Amino acid sequence: MAGLTLRNVGKSYGKVTVMSDLNLDIHDGEFLVLVGPSGCGKSTLLRMIAGLEEITDGTVQIGERVVNDLNASKRDLSMVFQSYALYPHMSVRKNLAFGLQNMKMSKVEIARRVDEAAQILQIEELMDRKPRQLSGGQKQRVAIGRSIVREPSLFLFDEPLSNLDAELRVQMRVELASLYNKLGTTMIYVTHDQVEAMTMASRIVVLRKGKIEQVGTPQELYTRPENLFVAGFIGSPKINMFSAKAVPNAGGATLDLADFPAFDVAGLQAAQEDVTVCVRPEAFTLGGGEIRTTGTILLVEYLGSEALLHTQTKSGATSLLQTSGQHDYAKGQEIEFGFGPADLHVFGADGNRIEITQTEGGA
Repeated sequence: MAGLTLRNVGKSYGKVTVMSDLNLDIHDGEFLVLVGPSGCGKSTLLRMIAGLEEITDGTVQIGERVVNDLNASKRDLSMVFQSYALYPHMSVRKNLAFGLQNMKMSKVEIARRVDEAAQILQIEELMDRKPRQLSGGQKQRVAIGRSIVREPSLFLFDEPLSNLDAELRVQMRVELASLYNKLGTTMIYVTHDQVEAMTMASRIVVLRKGKIEQVGTPQELYTRPENLFVAGFIGSPKINMFSAKAVPNAGGATLDLADFPAFDVAGLQAAQEDVTVCVRPEAFTLGGGEIRTTGTILLVEYLGSEALLHTQTKSGATSLLQTSGQHDYAKGQEIEFGFGPADLHVFGADGNRIEITQTEGGA
């Protein structure tokens, strides 16, 4: 196993800079997920770690070695791509063994590694099949097995589940998490799907436009987003955002939101400014809450155990509420809902988090 250190890493294509001064420490044995919208630089960063893209500035260090000038084959890592890239004329067994044969490994060692990978991935019964005889999920297992047999110190995954249907994606997420628990090898995983990131990662790196917005555990990113971008990107269903005015008072600040009564938040370190108040959909209480308003239901998304209510208040603002699916709600129905000061995330005009320092159980 090996950790990874990135220092002042940058990437430019001619005069176009896509990444600059990026610093990141990836711990030995962790499952780190790089997540962000399309074009944020996550796949480019992964390819620079792999040695498939040259870095323009900075250093990439795997374990104790700076690998800037090492070819991909010399970096002791293995990469799983979005495309399965299996050899169609070879059986599963030969697909798994081919790379090891090119490394001039002994037949005994190749057989041991291939059999062990097949057992871990539970594909023993597929070993004599050709790729055309496999389902999408089975092909992805073989692609992952081809990486496992190398026994690298670092695994890289570049959106490996994006070609699978929804049910298989869920299944493969569980299998990848189980694989990580079995192997304990450092894994770096790229995805644009924040649900994948939240369910699989030991830590998440949120990227935007080649910059790191926040690094933390899934729980840290969900409960304490450092800026508006992270608050809006992490969490499904998406967080509610309300424009508000903040006025300092002796104990903190008073917040004035449209459609809600003004209220005090003790310990809110806000200057007199325009702020954005964010509330998670599940933090709303139907028919209750300390700070309440009324709204009209525009749409009900029934999901079985829960329901998502899209509502509109008198000012025309919309809110998303998550509630139990055991109750009946209908389009056009008027409902009362609210939240408490402890449910808030507050962000300043610059988009950065404003701390609430004294509220017990505050955001």
